[in-house]
Amino acid sequence: MILSKSGWLSGIVLAGSLIASVVAAAADPIRIGIANFGEHPQLNASIAGFKKALAENGFVEGKDVVFTESHTNFDATLVPQMIEKLKAEKPKLIYTVTTPVSQIAKQQLAGSGINIVFTAVTDPVAAKLVPSWEAGDTGITGSSDLQDVAAVMEFTKKLLPEAKRFGVPYNPGEANDVAVLEKIKEAAPKAGFEVVPVGVDNVNDIQQRIASLKGKADVIYTPASNLLQPAIAAVSAAARQAGIPIVNSDDGAVRKGVVPASFAVNYEQVGMAAGKIAAEILKGKDPKEIPPFRPAYSDHSPLISKKVAGEFGIKIPAALDGCKCFAD
Repeated sequence: MILSKSGWLSGIVLAGSLIASVVAAAADPIRIGIANFGEHPQLNASIAGFKKALAENGFVEGKDVVFTESHTNFDATLVPQMIEKLKAEKPKLIYTVTTPVSQIAKQQLAGSGINIVFTAVTDPVAAKLVPSWEAGDTGITGSSDLQDVAAVMEFTKKLLPEAKRFGVPYNPGEANDVAVLEKIKEAAPKAGFEVVPVGVDNVNDIQQRIASLKGKADVIYTPASNLLQPAIAAVSAAARQAGIPIVNSDDGAVRKGVVPASFAVNYEQVGMAAGKIAAEILKGKDPKEIPPFRPAYSDHSPLISKKVAGEFGIKIPAALDGCKCFAD
């Protein structure tokens, strides 16, 4: 077969176009959806850590990956719609922040081929996201923010040596809160605490429910609850009025002068753990082969505001003088 000069040129142009198309396709960044429950310092830190870890593992934002971020302002009824919108963009992976978002995403994305990496989930096994702490599930694994409640109680005893009754407000409708409460009940006898739980399923009930702990609790521990943490100022105000000091699960509230003390998981570290897992999945590893991350003791840190502690009537014990854990 003989080709004319114009035929050769056409072939060259066509081949060049095909090569350019292949190169362009190869250069397209990977799409990742981020489904957050709402704007909150802890959750935002987990997203920042996720992106940081991906970049450190070769997935730079804007070059190798692009993110579509969304949240529902803590409105659970809007989560299915958020997941569907992210799914429509056909991402390679969706990063789900908090237990409610992750549970809904697992249900809606089943069979879609879109992998899920979760974070800020206290107990992914109890939430039925993974079968055990030793393995992920089909298309899903991630990082937990499970606090070492025994360590929380140990710190609380150092701060408040005379405290014996451990008040725990929690949302009965949130799997995270229920899981934490059960772990607190397990650890309490050894720590010398009696647990005094109080259910709070509506922010409008915070004042009344916290007030009900007056005379019944010596300290209040507020877990990483999607209901309580966004309303921590209201919890603190009610606790102050009841004369009960607070140990919080988020150090941001200490830095802002809202609560006297915290023993908290570092949420940037939790997010970085999720980012490392996402990088493994993007490089071809099966999520089922990746166990969920659980924070170690070293991923926690205490923080105390001397000013707010004084306002709550807390006298800082001498044993904490050299702890390097003061915000002011």
